[in-house]
Amino acid sequence: MGERMIEVGGVRLCTEPFGAPTDPPVLLVAGLGSSMLWWEEELCRSLADGGRFVIRYDHRDTGRSTTFEPGHPGYGGTDLTADAVGVLDAYRLGSAHVVGVSAGGGIAQDLALDIADRVSSLVLISTSPVVAVDRDLPPPTDDFNRFVADATVDWSDRESVIEYLFGYCRLLNGRPRPFDEATWRDLVRRDVERAESVASLRNHDVMAHDGGPHPPLSAITVPTLVIHGTADPMFPLAHGQALAEAIPGATFLPLEGAGHGVDRADWPTIVPATLDHTRDAG
Repeated sequence: MGERMIEVGGVRLCTEPFGAPTDPPVLLVAGLGSSMLWWEEELCRSLADGGRFVIRYDHRDTGRSTTFEPGHPGYGGTDLTADAVGVLDAYRLGSAHVVGVSAGGGIAQDLALDIADRVSSLVLISTSPVVAVDRDLPPPTDDFNRFVADATVDWSDRESVIEYLFGYCRLLNGRPRPFDEATWRDLVRRDVERAESVASLRNHDVMAHDGGPHPPLSAITVPTLVIHGTADPMFPLAHGQALAEAIPGATFLPLEGAGHGVDRADWPTIVPATLDHTRDAG
């Protein structure tokens, strides 16, 4: 079908659908600083081939969507949640199965807590509760903290950004897993070269995370599947376990040895699990 530009509250977002519009809709929400490319085309087509109408999109400040002055986004978390709703509106969808990864899973939780009638079900991958839970959650790993503290990047230099993001991908891969250097470097390069303003990617790091007050996670009533890598360096496994325990009836699917994000090695598990979950959810 190709890419489609939509307008949401004065912001233009680049979207791309896959599959038949008559099939159950699935909205894919990427993590912060990530364009739609991080939901790889082959993955989207696999879901569409399973009978789902799949939509991926560029967050503002990523890909071909509207960008803001680097370091001065002028928006917050509630705007990113509103963007997701705007995508549903543009495609005239009353609700959708929402699949979110990392902070995209936080946006998915926001939707289910605040605008529940727009969410048919949730799939939450490599994410953490947006509402406090009754347990202490572990911080990122030492490797993660060292990378964040020590990494340098020149946001005016695309090659510098590529090397930085490639290093970040290596870190997020997790220690037990082999790292597919060629695949990740290709994805990073395509993402950076496609970006309207590569320096604006960092706006998601400095924006105010103002998701606002929420009811407890126990208020989520839609069917929920939580998928989490056992070697996630950003949100260690306990984050996913706590999320699944806090949402009534949630199913927890650990990915042995997986790091943070949606690795190609896990597609054979993630795709059928998502199709089964969204089929059962109706």
